[in-house]
Amino acid sequence: MNVVLDSLKTRRSIRGYDPDRMPAEELIGQIIEAGTYAPTGRGMQSPRIVVVTDRTVRDRLSALNAAVMGSASDPFYGAPVVLVVLADRSRPTYLYDGSLVMGNLLNAAHAVGLGSCWIHRAREVFDSPEGKALLKAWGIEGDYEGIGHCILGYPLPGALPEAQPRKADYALWVR
Repeated sequence: MNVVLDSLKTRRSIRGYDPDRMPAEELIGQIIEAGTYAPTGRGMQSPRIVVVTDRTVRDRLSALNAAVMGSASDPFYGAPVVLVVLADRSRPTYLYDGSLVMGNLLNAAHAVGLGSCWIHRAREVFDSPEGKALLKAWGIEGDYEGIGHCILGYPLPGALPEAQPRKADYALWVR
């Protein structure tokens, strides 16, 4: 089987990470590079990727995300790395552009042997005063929307779920 197709079929969302095992910057860099090659409307490359490996900042993002849910749990499942994907709202395709970046990040993580999961509520986090303050502190100016948090790390033993069966009518052929 084709290696790329096999990787796409075997990737799973991981919901349990070793919080003390930080992936090498080289692996994180490969994942980020794959994200930058996602297709974007008119090739305008509207998304931005913020790479968070600092534990204090990661924990702050986790708390902000949990607050949106009204929870105190860690929505990042212990993952030590968070890639925040933002996209410029002035681009008509910003939501699709950011979503494609997220997809590339998730698939690239699996390809290099790391676990990943798309964590929602980035829009709410970065529309909040605290989230806007983070963007400002990071030097990000403009009207950016949080598309998602791509969490990365080494899965805990047993954290890889089995694939669910594909529904019979997933694809409709018109011939």
